[in-house]
Amino acid sequence: MGKRIGILTGGGDVPGLNPCIRAIVNRAMDDGDEVVGIRRGWGGLLNINPDDKSTVEKNSIELRREIVRTVGRTGGTFLHTSRVNPGRVSRDEIPAFLRSSPEALSGRERIDFTDHILKVLDLLQLDALIPIGGDDTLSYALRMHKEGVRIIAVPKTMDNDVFGTDYCIGFSTAVTRSVEFITQLRTSMGSHERIGVVELFGRKSGETSLMSAYLAEVDRAVITEVPFDPERLAELLAEDQDRSPSHYSVVTVSEGARMIGDEAPSRVSSGRYRFGGIGAVIAEEIYRRTHRSAIYQQLGYLMRSGVPDSLDRMVSTNYGSLAIDLLQHGLSGRMVILREGRYGHEDIEIISQGVKRVDVDTFYDIEFYVPKVTSVLGKPMFLY
Repeated sequence: MGKRIGILTGGGDVPGLNPCIRAIVNRAMDDGDEVVGIRRGWGGLLNINPDDKSTVEKNSIELRREIVRTVGRTGGTFLHTSRVNPGRVSRDEIPAFLRSSPEALSGRERIDFTDHILKVLDLLQLDALIPIGGDDTLSYALRMHKEGVRIIAVPKTMDNDVFGTDYCIGFSTAVTRSVEFITQLRTSMGSHERIGVVELFGRKSGETSLMSAYLAEVDRAVITEVPFDPERLAELLAEDQDRSPSHYSVVTVSEGARMIGDEAPSRVSSGRYRFGGIGAVIAEEIYRRTHRSAIYQQLGYLMRSGVPDSLDRMVSTNYGSLAIDLLQHGLSGRMVILREGRYGHEDIEIISQGVKRVDVDTFYDIEFYVPKVTSVLGKPMFLY
């Protein structure tokens, strides 16, 4: 008798999620298994009420070939996503039917509903679960593994910052989009003779800013890992502008970047960090210090929108196929990975054993805020 496998996608959407889901469903069905899609990540499981069948239908879907046949042609995730972590649910995330539960009445600010999730997994009769996500989604997958749930994790984040793998689904497309938009924005920067400030996603890692700057040949790059001096940055960009035949210059900025002396890159609202806007601060600092106007462009969700590029299609499809391979070999508590150009798998515990960040000493000039790639001999594909 075949297995019954659940899939969920959590955290921010990225191109490549749908091809991964399609690959999982097709491979599983080849092996005689059933697949259940969980809607809205871990939030879908949280919102299933064992006493109300309609909540099962609302938060899950039986997946078959005909359902996933064309989904790989689009970006995002047709299963939808959320950032809910059942191990620390905020009060505004608690479903109505759980508000009178002992957990909800405990008075704690963040509430652990893991017991409820385990009951729902039993209700759905799932033999295994494949969560696709970044650090937060996979940290709860690790928790599920420790609770005895059979887990095969798939790393996904456009920041490429899941520890233990060289590549996460979404990264290539995010860089491709960024380079395209930076190239297009040069026309306006040059026409108006401005300094261009392009802010990119990247809370914990500055790799998207660094790699996009390197490939789009921008003048400066500000990354999450290195606090910057606004006076120094403004001076450098003004010099770059003066040297440019079209009288403009460009800097890419990670959303998680911060100025020297600042403790955090963002404001705090309702107990959660809100990232973004540091590029606007830099544009203001440039004008205040040089009296030169800047064009500020926050790429934001444009980086993660649309269809995946060929590399993300390939990796996401192979990650999905590999996940089923691991289940067929009786494995659990593993994460599919790419390392030194080869597919493999690691103990899911690895995600909690380190922080994946830019190798500043090797690939970044902290004095001049530029990518520093003097030799690629023997370096990994993504210089990571």
